[in-house]
This record gives sequence, C-alpha cells and structure tokens, in this order.
Amino acid sequence: MPEYTAPQVAIIGGGPAGLMAAEALSLAGVQVDVYDAMLSLGRKFLLAGIGGLNITHSEDYDSFCARYGDRRPQLQAMLDRLPPAALRAWVHDLGIDTFVGSSGRVFPTQMKAAPLLRVWLHRLRSAGVRFHVRHRWLGWNEDGALRLVHPNGELALKPQATVLALGGASWPQLGSDGAWAPWLQARGVEITPLQSANCGFDVAWSQHLREKFAGAPLKSVALTFTDLHGHTEQRQGEMAISAHGVEGSLIYAFSQRLREYLNAHGSAVFMLDLAPGRDAARVLAEVGQPRGSRSLSKHLQSRVGLTGIKVALLHEVLGKEQFADAATLASTIKALPITVHATRPIAEAISTAGGVSFNSLDQHLMLTALPGTFVAGEMIDWQASTGGYLLTACFATGRQAGLGVVQWLQTHVS
Repeated sequence: MPEYTAPQVAIIGGGPAGLMAAEALSLAGVQVDVYDAMLSLGRKFLLAGIGGLNITHSEDYDSFCARYGDRRPQLQAMLDRLPPAALRAWVHDLGIDTFVGSSGRVFPTQMKAAPLLRVWLHRLRSAGVRFHVRHRWLGWNEDGALRLVHPNGELALKPQATVLALGGASWPQLGSDGAWAPWLQARGVEITPLQSANCGFDVAWSQHLREKFAGAPLKSVALTFTDLHGHTEQRQGEMAISAHGVEGSLIYAFSQRLREYLNAHGSAVFMLDLAPGRDAARVLAEVGQPRGSRSLSKHLQSRVGLTGIKVALLHEVLGKEQFADAATLASTIKALPITVHATRPIAEAISTAGGVSFNSLDQHLMLTALPGTFVAGEMIDWQASTGGYLLTACFATGRQAGLGVVQWLQTHVS
C-alpha cells in the first residue's frame, strides 16, 4: 500500500461540521486536507437547501438552547462560541444576506444552499484548504494509519491530528451511512445505537385513506402528546399524511418523544385537534346544528371548516353511529387519536439520534481513547428538531473540534 505525504490535519467528511472545522484550523495557519467520499462536497447540505436552507432560528437564546433537551449541558459551551446571531453574522461575512421568516426561522435571501456553499468553498481554498473528493474512509490500518480508498487505489495517512465529521446514518446515498460506528467501537469508543430522528411514523391507515390522501398536507392542526415522563405538550403546526403514516414539521418536533415511547411500549398515541381555532363548546354547538339535506361532509365544512383529509381522518376512528352523536363527533374533532407503531427507516430520516457518546469525548470533542482524533456534527450523540437547530449545532461542534485541534497541536506536536 503506497504511503502518502501526511497532511498536518486530515478532516474526513465535507459537510457543514467538517468545513467549519477546516475554517477554524485554516484561520490558525494550519494546513488542512478535507476528504469526502462523494463526487462533490456538502451533498446533504445542498439537499437540505432545496426547499429553503434553514440556517438557524431567531428565538431568544435560552429557548433556542433548550431545544437540545438533555444534551444542552454538553453543547452549551459550543453554542456559546457560535450562537445563532454569530452564525448569521458569519453568513453575512460570506456576502450572503439573510432574513427571518414568519416562523422565526432564518434563511438566506436566495433560500438555497448552493450559493453559500460555493462562496464558502472558494474562501477555504483561498486560505489553503485542500479538498479531495471520491476518497472514502475505511477506518485504520494496524499501525494506526487512516485508510482511504479512491478511484486510483488506497492511501494510508498519518496526520498529526484528525477530525471525523461523517454524519449520522440518514440519507446514506449522500454519504452518511453510519459505517464508521463499528470501527470506532473496536477502538474503545462508546457508541449509542443510531436511530431515526426527525422522521415519519407508521400508522395503520385504511386502504381508502392511503389511496386517496397519501401525500395530503394537514394544515392548521394542534398535536398533543404525553411523553414517558408524564410531560404533556401541545403544539400547533402542519404535517402530512403519507401512505405509511405521518410526517412533516409538527411530527418532527415530537419525534424524539414519540420514538422513546415507542421503544418502551411498542406503540404511542397522540391527539390531534382538527380545529384549534375553536374551543370545544363552540365545536359542539356548531356540529349540533341541524344539517337538513346537506351531506355530513358539507355540514362539517360549513360549520367547522373541515374538509378533505380532516374528514377522512374522522372516518378512520368513528363509525356511523358515532358520527351521528354530536358530543362524540365534537370531542373527536378536538382530540382525534392517532396511534403510531414504528419510526420510518433510518435511511428516510432527516437526521439520526445516537452516535459517539459524550462519555468518550473531552470538552474539545477529542476521543479520549484516540488522542489526536476529534469528532464533530451528527456523529455525536445529540439530536434536535428541524428549524435551524440541526445546522447550528453541526456548525458549532465543527468549530469546537477545529479549535480543539489547534490547541492539541500547540501542546502535543513540536
């Protein structure tokens, strides 16, 4: 196997976390080589930006940090180094303007990821960062060298430090396949099993609903769920009905708690308010009005504003006699139970939960079992809902790892 002139620092993975680590290192005057398995860099980042690149969120900082749940204590110092306002300023420094949407989410004015990535890569190249695509990492050789396979063969690298930023296991066709987990475990790194996060859930819909309403958006609804710890939360938003079950931003906001309940009990039930703008008494009064010659669907549309998919969902849980009972119909409109049986496969998920345990990392994100090797991004065992929280933490952990490498080189490499 040919030996390659070792770069000073090798970064494996050219997504947001790896590129932010490269930036922190290049600013410190360190020579950086970034290796990525795909034909081009930032493939998942570009996909995320197709529908509008949600960079971060504008809510107050304490509420923002609370979105990371039980991983907030571990992430707080990293977020403090790159809070949402600083991340937005960093984007502006690239020459990309941003705006705050009606939901508080922050987007680039052009909405897409490609212009931002293009400018960023140009700046990194100008700073001396070298990029190597179609280089897939295969773990380590017996002598501790990094193994990288590329179209012309295989390389064995012994950099002075390494940053692993390989993502989780969602969207494996874009490079994040979780293949790294057993290689790290074999070297004494604690790995929490990877699971679907920000994902859809399976529901046993009727054939009629699957055939007629798969893909239908479900707007202006409120979801209520009581988690394993007895905490009940209600949130209003939008979701979608799929052939398999439910998905969309409102579902993703509850995905961690739904998954944890599923893991413990095998199924989970949440309640859906189909008319969150009307209180229960008003809904009862409206549906109790005589409908005359109008069909039930026309009656629900005119009295409560329910159409299409919302009426179909009522038919999923109510029989003919229950529809005829105004009290039962009204209470179901305000609290329609939906039972989920499983998460959708991890390859379909937006992100993953699990990964490298913080127990295996020091405060600079270095693996204690592998001195000089750092990790960043979705490889680490944290999770967050969509809304800018995922990207912010990827950027923040990338910077933390890069700065950690700088300190490591200063204290351990002569």
